[in-house]
Amino acid sequence: MTSLLAAFALMLVLEGLLPFVAPKVWRETFRRITEMADGQLRFFGLTSMLIGLGLLFLVK
Repeated sequence: MTSLLAAFALMLVLEGLLPFVAPKVWRETFRRITEMADGQLRFFGLTSMLIGLGLLFLVK
């Protein structure tokens, strides 16, 4: 359970980095994401999950 909370905390830190460092870039990127088609968003989500799983396997 501790590892899961640590992973969640790290995710929040990483996701907050771009809006903190470059809010204009983050806003433009977010606007572009909202204009993507559902299929594109699903592909992006699947790719992110696969990269995350790959990293988990490398770490463990």
